[in-house]
Amino acid sequence: MIKKVKGGYQVLSETTGRNLGGPYKTLTEAKKRLRQVEFFKHRKAG
Repeated sequence: MIKKVKGGYQVLSETTGRNLGGPYKTLTEAKKRLRQVEFFKHRKAG
């Protein structure tokens, strides 16, 4: 999930609330990071 914070936008885990990146200055940068996280989360090893 993306949350607006004082320094910009932060990417957080939906289940644990853990910081996964940021703060990013723009929403576009935060969305790009969220796509990266989702890619590696669903990636098959091998």
